[in-house]
Amino acid sequence: MDTYSAPLRDIRFVLEHVTPLSELTALEDLAHAESDLVAGLLEEAGRFAAQAIAPTNREGDQEHSRLVDGEVKTPESFKRVYQQYVEAGWGAVQHPAEFGGGAFPLTVANAVKEMITSANMSFSLGPLLTTGAVYLMTHHASDEQQQTYLSKMVSGEWAGTMNLTEPQAGSDVGATTTKAEPADDGTYRITGQKIYITYGEHDLTDQIVHLVLARLPDAPPGTKGLSLFIVPKYLMNEDGSLGERNDVQVVSLEHKLGIHASPTCVMAYGENSDGAVGELVGEPNDGMRLMFRMMNDARLGVGLQGLAISERAYQQALDYAKERRQGRGPTSEPGEQAPIIEHADVRRMLLTMKAYIDAMRGLTYANAHALDLAEHHPEEAVRDQQQKLADLLTPLSKAWCTDLGVELTSLAIQVHGGMGYVEETGVAQHFRDARIAPIYEGTNGIQALDLVGRKLPYDGGAFVKGVLEDIRAEVEALPDACSDIAERLAAAVDELAQTTEWLFAHRDTINDVLAGATPYLRMFATVVGGWQLAKAAAAAQQLLDDGDTGTFSEDFLQAKLTLARFYATQLLPQVHGLAPSVTAGADDLYAVTAEQLAP
Repeated sequence: MDTYSAPLRDIRFVLEHVTPLSELTALEDLAHAESDLVAGLLEEAGRFAAQAIAPTNREGDQEHSRLVDGEVKTPESFKRVYQQYVEAGWGAVQHPAEFGGGAFPLTVANAVKEMITSANMSFSLGPLLTTGAVYLMTHHASDEQQQTYLSKMVSGEWAGTMNLTEPQAGSDVGATTTKAEPADDGTYRITGQKIYITYGEHDLTDQIVHLVLARLPDAPPGTKGLSLFIVPKYLMNEDGSLGERNDVQVVSLEHKLGIHASPTCVMAYGENSDGAVGELVGEPNDGMRLMFRMMNDARLGVGLQGLAISERAYQQALDYAKERRQGRGPTSEPGEQAPIIEHADVRRMLLTMKAYIDAMRGLTYANAHALDLAEHHPEEAVRDQQQKLADLLTPLSKAWCTDLGVELTSLAIQVHGGMGYVEETGVAQHFRDARIAPIYEGTNGIQALDLVGRKLPYDGGAFVKGVLEDIRAEVEALPDACSDIAERLAAAVDELAQTTEWLFAHRDTINDVLAGATPYLRMFATVVGGWQLAKAAAAAQQLLDDGDTGTFSEDFLQAKLTLARFYATQLLPQVHGLAPSVTAGADDLYAVTAEQLAP
């Protein structure tokens, strides 16, 4: 049965005991986000996600967004639910109070985003892009631009987009050719075409604020010559009302494997005039640096998609496994069929899904927690260290969680057996929807290159070594009841440290480093996931030892211990198998020609 229940106990456990919200509310800027208020907010968000948004998921997949007479029509249910989303203020949770936001920590906002994304990934993509646009503009737009656009973007009454790539560019954004010509009135005329623009056109909001990378005359080549522009769908009148339509048009919608209800647009700027009117954000030729503010926010948001869609698929697989009877179970009477959850291999698949989901939640919430400290901590040294930690965790969150999203939604189909391959059950949609996430916001291969090329060299390599030492220290502090977890996690950390040293030692042969980047990211994230589960196990054991489990049942806490042990014994060992791939070098990758690879 394709329904969704918000995993509030799991979310609350992470926020209370793994990446403690109390560390954030101890800061003056975030003191208002006290636990009872957050608990109520999350409960209401979970209700809204489950009851209002989740029922639109299947309908949106079947109905699609459609291009009709140059306008994009989203599924009928989306317009109703989006209005409810705006009225309830869910898009405003993390944004500054001065623009009407709730000023809650990103960690809390990400918990809300997780539930909304589980409910309907296609629906969630529009708010994801608007949130990223607001985040960029609060840091880099002028006061006038902020006053013009942000209050209605924060509320969700207006939407935002990110316009990066073009047909000839792909991931090589530096190949952008969209032009920006200065006009006499201080604005610019934007001409060119952009592809893969999520919610580039739709009927959910009156205004869409496009953030567009374009090239000024005489700009240097590559990414260093890109500038960032606000290009609204409608020009603004002096009184703040919407004016005439800007020369921004949707050319076509992509026909995709999944996320059918999310309009992925080809956008044309300036096709019917001397150019669409745009406003420069920040300084000329600084657009790529500014856009990374939005891209990194989106990368964490996309990592959450891997977690969220895995949770949705897991819940459906678990329900099916409890209901579907087939074969004889370990304690079945002769001739009696057992629920398939009684079979060992089905148990293995379900525990694999659940353990990875807990690990992904720990990683992505830790990433947001670091960003909150980097933004709000009063001490500069702490802010600097936490920003580095967030930078390190971001490629892990984006790549590992989205790879797992594909793997775990595939496992959910496997649990269903043949019925999983039939669209009627709905579980195949999760697999189709999940497949885009490893591709957009920088393919996962690019995330791996970013990890080894930009993040490992922090402080000459000392920062990453320090993170591994922190993990070791927490492993050594695990209670005796977690000794089996500690032993395996310590061995995995040692393996990761050795491959890290190998990468540093071979930096002069960069192809060898790049060849090992993807398995190295998988190693690193698998260890960090194990670390998060070990922290959860230690917290659960402490609550059990104290005899005061609070709002958590003993069964729930015992399950946390079991999941951490399952992860340590059955999933974490892959770290040792990945190490040879990291250190194999690039020789074999280049030992064959393209002609030799042909059939």
